[in-house]
Amino acid sequence: MGQDVPTRSERAAAGRAVRAAVPRGALADPGVTTGRADPVGLVVAQEATRVANLLPLRHRRMAASPFAFYRGSAVVMAHDLASVPATGLTVQLCGDAHLANFGLYASPERRLLLDLNDFDETAPGPFEWDVKRLVASVELAAREIGAPAAGRRAAVVATARAYRVAMRGFARMSTLDVWYARLDADRALVEQARPAGGRAARRTERALARARRRDQLSAVGGLTTVEDGVRRFVPDPPLLQTLDGLVGPERAGAFRDGLGDLLRGYRRTLPSDRRHLLDRYRLVDVARKVVGVGSVGTRAFVLVVQGDDADDALVLQAKEAQRSVVAAVLGTRGPAQEGQRVVEGQRLMQAASDVLLGWQRTAGVDGVARDYYVRQLRDWKGGFDVAGARLPGLTAYGRACAWTLARAHARSGDRVAVAAYLGGGDRADEAFADLAAACADRTEADHAAFAAAVRSGRLTGVDA
Repeated sequence: MGQDVPTRSERAAAGRAVRAAVPRGALADPGVTTGRADPVGLVVAQEATRVANLLPLRHRRMAASPFAFYRGSAVVMAHDLASVPATGLTVQLCGDAHLANFGLYASPERRLLLDLNDFDETAPGPFEWDVKRLVASVELAAREIGAPAAGRRAAVVATARAYRVAMRGFARMSTLDVWYARLDADRALVEQARPAGGRAARRTERALARARRRDQLSAVGGLTTVEDGVRRFVPDPPLLQTLDGLVGPERAGAFRDGLGDLLRGYRRTLPSDRRHLLDRYRLVDVARKVVGVGSVGTRAFVLVVQGDDADDALVLQAKEAQRSVVAAVLGTRGPAQEGQRVVEGQRLMQAASDVLLGWQRTAGVDGVARDYYVRQLRDWKGGFDVAGARLPGLTAYGRACAWTLARAHARSGDRVAVAAYLGGGDRADEAFADLAAACADRTEADHAAFAAAVRSGRLTGVDA
């Protein structure tokens, strides 16, 4: 229980006092320019512990566009932000809060929610780091769809304003009401899109329907086949590789046993009722699956577990958790187990987390101990199609993501102090918009350097 908790007025005064050290206009500062770390070098250094034969695929995906590069280069922005004075208003950061890391998923009550869905970089840190990461992604996404400068700025300002207004709303709410707040996608996303016109609302409704179809049945049916009454993964290299194809038939058994040990250890991190649920299933097959853009090269496995028969199956994902780039730059310490860091950050920030979310450390066939977190591969999951968006829909989605981010921060940090720091006017909104434009310019230059490195052979790239 908290002791000697400051009053609301004391917390608000503390938030306003931060403006003396970090004026709201300073939120526009994108970080050091002279002596800035080489962005390509930072990406390469991060890859030292990744699967080498997957790195060409990662490079190709990141080289596709500035927005794609941004998705895979949280390490670069973390180094830039570390050179800027921070507010010290600490929350649990997502650490990589760009538009593509928000999405749709099912709550345990089977409601479709919008929330953050990637926590690989989560760590405690200054709230503005996540907001800056989000608004810069809105600017980059707007550039990618060819939006004019005035429209881009309006979208970014709307996103920043939505965060500020939401945080001020949460500051007036009780702690318990904040904890229970969530964005019901069925209602809120359609309402956000409706002012943009019928087309945006229809696209939103179709996205919601697609998310509902992306459930465990679609994962099982799309990735596996039945052989002699048992579910087996269908190989699709390099995106999905069975153990026989990955390590050879002679080593596949030992590898499968190691992942079986991971599953048994992970079981201990679940609440007792979830352990009971998991015990109804047995592991029948394992494969390696490539996921995302920035995550390519980290070890990610899918495990099909089967219950009564081949039709009673689900797919779990065990994804390697490495050191958070945010924690590394800030020098913060968390759980010694990186999978535990990811899971605890996710549970703190999300309105409702996967019922089978847990973690475990295990040694692979190479004998190296690695940390993993485990979750269902799909449970009504869906995302926002940036490439197919129009500016009104992008703006509406940016506002929804901003509300979601504010709710996550309000759960973990001092919402009253953050709201007081941001204030009731638009000074912070405009500063965040200036920051977004500067970061987008920098990202475009970084992407050009990265793509040139791929073309020159410094980095290898292959078709995705």
